[in-house]
Amino acid sequence: MDGMHDLGGKQGFGPVRFVPNAPVFHADWEVRANAMYPMAVAVGLINMDEYRYAIERMEPRHYVAATYYERSLTSVASLMVEKGWVSAADLAQKAGCVFPLAKPGVAGRSNLPNAQNYTVGDRVKVRGDLVAGHVRLPAYLRGKRGEVVGCSPSYPFPDGHAHGVPSEPEPTFDVRFRAQDLWPESADDAFVHAAIFRSYLQPDR
Repeated sequence: MDGMHDLGGKQGFGPVRFVPNAPVFHADWEVRANAMYPMAVAVGLINMDEYRYAIERMEPRHYVAATYYERSLTSVASLMVEKGWVSAADLAQKAGCVFPLAKPGVAGRSNLPNAQNYTVGDRVKVRGDLVAGHVRLPAYLRGKRGEVVGCSPSYPFPDGHAHGVPSEPEPTFDVRFRAQDLWPESADDAFVHAAIFRSYLQPDR
């Protein structure tokens, strides 16, 4: 989905701000929030794609203003409400105020039928699909051409896995792009690598 979370390759945000040697956590609640999502995944309450999609569904102003750990907490809380393990009223009572949750999701999609595999050296083109639900493809790569330089083990297709839609595991291909092809006249002469699921690719003929 196109949302506030997908800012890769976009301009106008100024330099990246950082604090050297910053602590990992700034408060005790962040430690607990950070422990919640891997625990929920480990015991099978949620999967990682559901977790990511719930963050993507945060109200944009909330997403921008929230810290990393607040986004994580919002995701887990939203999924717990949606799966019926806790209610929004319970959360509000505990918090002493309205607990902000992610917006409702939309339907997902299964793997692309008859998607083909690739080998190192193959030229590929990224499909230009616009997906309303979860997708693990940066928007700046849509329609771009590159070369396969590697392959990684299979993983459930995220566009379906995040939505409870049947999704078969499929490999990701390490695709190398010329930076100047991604951002003409505004990029150095360099390469950009991205791991791209098979269903997002097509042969570049």
